[in-house]
Amino acid sequence: MRKTAFHILRVGLGITFVWIGVLIFKEPQAWGGYLEPWAAGLLPVPLEQAMAGTAILDIAIGFLLLTDWFTWLAALIGTFHLVVVLAVSGITDITVRDIGLLAGALALLTDSLPLFILNKIKNLKKSNSEDKTRSASETV
Repeated sequence: MRKTAFHILRVGLGITFVWIGVLIFKEPQAWGGYLEPWAAGLLPVPLEQAMAGTAILDIAIGFLLLTDWFTWLAALIGTFHLVVVLAVSGITDITVRDIGLLAGALALLTDSLPLFILNKIKNLKKSNSEDKTRSASETV
């Protein structure tokens, strides 16, 4: 059973992602202004289309978080999305907000990973540890 703090963070982030998605839909050009010029130049589609895609992504992440459905996947995608946002928007007055959202998404991700993924991570660590031990004994 998840703690109350997990659900508060999940719902808060969900609302934030949905809200930002709606705001981007309302003014895609304004939100596109946060992109660094070098990043905007790399877009394979016009800025307004890229921002519409971003809005859809934000709303989808928010919806999954709000419904507590595939929370780990929404948190994973949200984490990567926020890393990209930080990379392409530069250091601005709102960077601190994005860092906070990234920390929240990472917290949700680490607390909601499915057991099968956690087991794979544990097995990978165990395998790497055994390989290092084996290599060390072979060199002696």
